[in-house]
Amino acid sequence: MAQRPLDILNESLNSPVIVRLKDGRAFRGELQGYDIHMNLVLENTEEIAEGTARKIGAVIVRGDNVVYISP
Repeated sequence: MAQRPLDILNESLNSPVIVRLKDGRAFRGELQGYDIHMNLVLENTEEIAEGTARKIGAVIVRGDNVVYISP
């Protein structure tokens, strides 16, 4: 049976994910929560840019800015 996107997100709770945004930024952090609009809550987050990672802590990402989420 094929999994739906929200099923995959549910399986990724409390696990590291990479989130790419429309503006080209990427975040790596532990997925703590989400909603049906794909708004995300990440903890222990790093912003990844040009091969470097900058720690930024807890982040809420608005779902309409998300291009993809990779477990």
